[in-house]
Amino acid sequence: MKVNTMADMMINGETPDILFWVGCAGSFDQRAQKITKAFATILDKVGYKFAILGKEEACTGDPARRAGNEFLFQMMAYQNIQVLNGYGIKKIVTTCPHCFNTLKNEYPELGGNYEVIHHTTLLQQLIDDGKIKMKEGGSFKGKKISYHDSCYLGRANNIYEAPRKVLEVLDAELVEMKRCRKNGLCCGAGGAQMFKEDEPGDKRINIERTDEALATGAGIIAAACPFCNTMMSDGVKNREKENEVTVLDIAEMIAESMV
Repeated sequence: MKVNTMADMMINGETPDILFWVGCAGSFDQRAQKITKAFATILDKVGYKFAILGKEEACTGDPARRAGNEFLFQMMAYQNIQVLNGYGIKKIVTTCPHCFNTLKNEYPELGGNYEVIHHTTLLQQLIDDGKIKMKEGGSFKGKKISYHDSCYLGRANNIYEAPRKVLEVLDAELVEMKRCRKNGLCCGAGGAQMFKEDEPGDKRINIERTDEALATGAGIIAAACPFCNTMMSDGVKNREKENEVTVLDIAEMIAESMV
């Protein structure tokens, strides 16, 4: 795929409609790279002019701040803000709720003011505007899908409807877990928990959450966060259900069902 970096666009005197913030997971994690590719494919198909920072993008600093290293967070944030402000960026889209929350709610106090959109919200807008056209009888028609609310998307930023509305266009049956929306249960990776050992207990959070998803009888668990995707996938493997249940990001499902 030919994806422009901000540096390329600047050289050609162009400005993108939106900057796609890829994030560490989307850049380096093999599973999350597929989500990045799916979302970039959608933007390409609808003719959206977008760019990425490429090697100029650093971690937002979210895991550092959550783990208590405020100094490291501020260093990383200032570095990113200098790059973003240097390019005059106004609008950012990201596939990661952690990046979304940090860029939207925590960068302004350090001088980084941007309109930040999560990819599910942008997908909903593109569907509402008729820019995303779906195949007749796509591969998800009639299938049972259960959507897992990411903490940073749901409780932290009140985004519950957009991902569900996007899933509705797939002609599938949406089945909710017993804990959903503002009562949703964390996948177990938030707050920098992804990068540390478990604390003593009798059940891992991701197993508890996966069991709730499996109890719905859904064949597909839809996520909108690379961390949630990893944790739910691990839970499905732990329960030896990977032949029956698939964990997919909403962007992957739309990319597969688009005309």
